[in-house]
Amino acid sequence: MASIGALKFLLFLLLCLLNYPPLSQGKKNWYEGYPFIRRGRSVEGLRNGGYDYIIVGGGTAGCPLAATLSEKFKVLVLERGGVPFNNPNVTFLQNFHITLADTSPTSASQYFISTDGVLNARGRVLGGGSSINAGFYTRASPRFIRKVGWDTKLVNESYPWVEKQVVHRPKFSDWQRAVRDGLLDAGVSPFNGFTYDHKYGTKVGGTIFDRFGRRHTAAELLATGNPQKLTVLVHATVQKIVFDTTGKKPKAIGVIFKDENGKQHEAFLGSGRQSEVIVSSGAIGTPQLLMLSGIGPKEELQKFNIPVVLDNEFVGKGMADNPMNTIFVPSKRPVQQSLIETVGITNLGVYIETSCGFGQSKDSIHCHHGILSAEIGQLSTIPPKQRSREAVEAFVKSKKDIPIEAFKGGFILSKVASPWSTGELRLINTNVEDNPAVTFNYFSHPYDLKRCVEGIRLAIKVVQSQHVSNYTICDRETAEKMLNISVQANINLIPKHPNDTKSLEQFCRDSVITIWHYHGGCHVGKVVDSEHKVLGVDRLRVVDGSTFSESPGTNPQATVMMMGRYMGLKILRDRLGK
Repeated sequence: MASIGALKFLLFLLLCLLNYPPLSQGKKNWYEGYPFIRRGRSVEGLRNGGYDYIIVGGGTAGCPLAATLSEKFKVLVLERGGVPFNNPNVTFLQNFHITLADTSPTSASQYFISTDGVLNARGRVLGGGSSINAGFYTRASPRFIRKVGWDTKLVNESYPWVEKQVVHRPKFSDWQRAVRDGLLDAGVSPFNGFTYDHKYGTKVGGTIFDRFGRRHTAAELLATGNPQKLTVLVHATVQKIVFDTTGKKPKAIGVIFKDENGKQHEAFLGSGRQSEVIVSSGAIGTPQLLMLSGIGPKEELQKFNIPVVLDNEFVGKGMADNPMNTIFVPSKRPVQQSLIETVGITNLGVYIETSCGFGQSKDSIHCHHGILSAEIGQLSTIPPKQRSREAVEAFVKSKKDIPIEAFKGGFILSKVASPWSTGELRLINTNVEDNPAVTFNYFSHPYDLKRCVEGIRLAIKVVQSQHVSNYTICDRETAEKMLNISVQANINLIPKHPNDTKSLEQFCRDSVITIWHYHGGCHVGKVVDSEHKVLGVDRLRVVDGSTFSESPGTNPQATVMMMGRYMGLKILRDRLGK
């Protein structure tokens, strides 16, 4: 028996060596295969010759965009965060929630709270949201592609380019199988099997986690770039875009950024007329940077003494987030952790998804699990206005005495698709590293609330199905009891009401959380044109989800990565010819 145990231990060590990048990697080139990734302070030669493209943000869109453009042109990527490769909290599925719970200044996930009182997160690492999300991969609907006016042939070339490099078929756990069958029993049919396509019914989608539970982010798409023409600086935070305002129209000529030591640097475009600064900083970072650079509502800019380069009232407007509500499902049996794999795409305008098994590891049981928390009664005794970050952190420290049974279970998630409720983004200061004030106005439009109620009713049917109760070995609970448990398990700063488990409308309002699919702030036709060039300015473009008026598919990351590749190819074709 001892020899068998030793053999198992050796196999475990071998698996660790194969799957964990050595921490010593990165002292020189950060990671084998990425010699072009350097720290922000490594700015030698930036003034020599200039760049054809400066990409602000090495995120979900920025990485594939940079790799594509570097095939023919000199590209500089400036990313404010670090690399994901040597960060186990980013890399491994079992640590997914730990990154979201990390509120430190160096976390890969930047914590913010919308003015609505909903806790949220944005990527602060190479790979952006693909480095901190739940990994689900599913394409946009054909309707979305037609709506945004993209070339279908080029879209269908760009998706597979992403999929061949970072997408995998999920292992499909017993929990996911039970929820799949519960969805079919609830009438979300047909079953479309495993597919990347957006189809009505129930399906299993792709994932960027491989069979070992290792995450493959958009940062890995950089490996296809031309290392002779590509430079990626991490810990390089762009402060503002620099413009030449002597001509008829303002013209972007470069950027100012700070390195990890706080030292300021400048990077400039080459003299070519078609050279561009491309902002890919996401739905929060892009409108914020445009305003800090002098493009935005004149009155807003003047409040902070920002010189106005271009008065555009629409920058930061039309912000939207898909509201999500969850039902926590206790289980009497251990539940292996799985993130989003199964989805029910309904004609009600809601999507039903599922995840399970948070906190099952020995290390993670003492961690706050981010915005999807299975801790029963978490913070329920603290008045809503006192549910601060400090209160959450204090709860984490006190959680070691909670029995592991409190963590067993999963969530049924109900997301409202294409919300009609919108809000705005405003500056609170001129520090680009601070979060702006973001308002989403959840359920301000009655149609969103109506769809949320329909989604919760459907989720209850799934939870009460024989397939789910057989798996959890739990008796079927009343809807009111399930809602009561769920209100306690979710974290937000919204005051709860006495009837929030009796009125589904009130439950939706009180327990709303995010699924990180926020978008808008730089809409096509208002801030950028159909080619994503910023209106009224030369040599400046936006390529990210801030241009979307709705979140594509059940999860946007597939389309945002595809968008980076698509826009890169389109720029190459427009500049070089087909």
